[in-house]
Amino acid sequence: MAATAVLAVGNPNTTHVPLCPLKAVTGLDCPLCGSLRAVHALTRGDVAGAANHNLLFTVSAPFLVLAWAWWLLDSLDQRPPGTPLVEAYRRHATLLRWVAVAVLVTFAVMRNLASMSWLGSTA
Repeated sequence: MAATAVLAVGNPNTTHVPLCPLKAVTGLDCPLCGSLRAVHALTRGDVAGAANHNLLFTVSAPFLVLAWAWWLLDSLDQRPPGTPLVEAYRRHATLLRWVAVAVLVTFAVMRNLASMSWLGSTA
């Protein structure tokens, strides 16, 4: 939450943000390129601008917030016992991690193809 607050106040579009190491070396967008600018846009309610910076992050943001909330409740041991979604996650955590890796790799490849350049991060 603190990092989101910093991004809400500071504008990564105008302030110097270090370039992604992959982009600096290869010129390719990684799956997270544009995420800081997307968070900044989301804190301003600009969903279209956020999607323009990183579509995958923008679409997954609500799920990331839910996952963080579940993690927080679980770490505080306050989650309701037997919550179906939490129990389903615990049963299928390894599969979900592999699916997440596959989605990130696929997105990284797609956003660097010339025919899919609209998925690339905009400056």
